[in-house]
Amino acid sequence: MRPPAEDRPVAPGIPEATVARLPLYLRALTALGETGLRTVSSEQLATAAGVNSAKLRKDLSYLGSYGTRGVGYDVEYLRYQIAREIGLNEDWAVVIIGIGNLGQALSNYGGFRSRGFRIVSLVDGDPARVGEQHGDLVIESMSDLDRIVKENDISIGVIATPGDAAQGVADRLVSAGVTSILNFAPAVLTVPSGIDVRKVDLSIELQILAYHEQRKRLPGEVRS
Repeated sequence: MRPPAEDRPVAPGIPEATVARLPLYLRALTALGETGLRTVSSEQLATAAGVNSAKLRKDLSYLGSYGTRGVGYDVEYLRYQIAREIGLNEDWAVVIIGIGNLGQALSNYGGFRSRGFRIVSLVDGDPARVGEQHGDLVIESMSDLDRIVKENDISIGVIATPGDAAQGVADRLVSAGVTSILNFAPAVLTVPSGIDVRKVDLSIELQILAYHEQRKRLPGEVRS
């Protein structure tokens, strides 16, 4: 049985929870670097990333980065360290499956390219959609998925289908050789050991916000 995701190390000595925060630090460092800042304290970076400074220092220690007392962290070098650790010094080919409204929005998002991800194929299970042009790509058929994955050396797949189709799509992705899946479908996927799945559930995120909104309205509630 696999341990909970937050307890599994992704790289030697680096817990999953720390890896999940590294993109936050990278985004904050990029924004700080664009202002011309060359060094940043742990407190400044923690505030920009939305975490506490003790957690940030612990996370960065896994990378062997401790900063310089009285000076802080070198912004560009720390950006390089984090980008290297999470694999953004590579060019990752991605396939999106399910080209409805969400799939189209994802395919049109320009921020993937600047972060090391390249959408190389759009795939849909509806034969009537095959051949449609979306930007620089043409929707391809699920029957061609094995060829698409092999020809483009794809290791990451994005599922943007209805929930009842998601497991079948995941099975096809795994069979084709994809080893990482980002799942936007409202379904819990079962995959073999060695396949990583990240689930994005917008309804859950909205429910969490609703919880916090409700707390704000309770009389005498202490806000954190």
